[in-house]
Amino acid sequence: METIIAVLIIVTGATHMKNGEQTGVWLEEFAVPYSMFKKEGFDITVATIHGGQVPIDPRSLDVKRAEWDDAQTALKTSISLNDIKIDDYAAVYMPGGHGTMFDLADDKSVKKVLGEFADEDKIVSAVCHGPVSLVDVKLKNGKYLVDGKKMTSFTNSEERAAGMTEKMPFLLESKLKEQGALFVSQADWSDHVIVDGNLITGQNPQSSKELAKAIIKTVKAKQ
Repeated sequence: METIIAVLIIVTGATHMKNGEQTGVWLEEFAVPYSMFKKEGFDITVATIHGGQVPIDPRSLDVKRAEWDDAQTALKTSISLNDIKIDDYAAVYMPGGHGTMFDLADDKSVKKVLGEFADEDKIVSAVCHGPVSLVDVKLKNGKYLVDGKKMTSFTNSEERAAGMTEKMPFLLESKLKEQGALFVSQADWSDHVIVDGNLITGQNPQSSKELAKAIIKTVKAKQ
């Protein structure tokens, strides 16, 4: 009997930035991998810190495709991260959106779950601002999860180009480097994915498809 692969997707529940602007998950970064995971027959759980409907960054609705309808439906509800059992999942994935910078960045339950995924040799993956979830995550050995790992995320240059630098609590690339990440970036808006063992990261929305391909390939290889 074929084993069903289960993937946990942790998304932001933040509806607004500190300046009052609307935010949320970046639709493409959720919808593209979600649709690809579904096509592979993966069992997908969507979780936020407290559960409930997931806010979508209104700016990300400029790009909307019919094949994303199922993904948008999935965002109408999420379970609480406190109800997650790590053993049920082969991988965890965090899409971005600026909302992540305002809840996933510093939530203790997020840090605990991701530390357990890494310590149990499971796949940890994220794209764009999603890697902010990895900030301050420590392993059993006391090291930061990102320390010594080749990885990427939305870059300082892209944040400037988007006009968002002053709106962020900190710059993600800089923070990851502070915690020992071997940060690798490409030109703004490049399709760029890095796989370092069980850590898989993508630079921006343009990287969503290749990131999902890398997650699928890696998780299948571990079965």
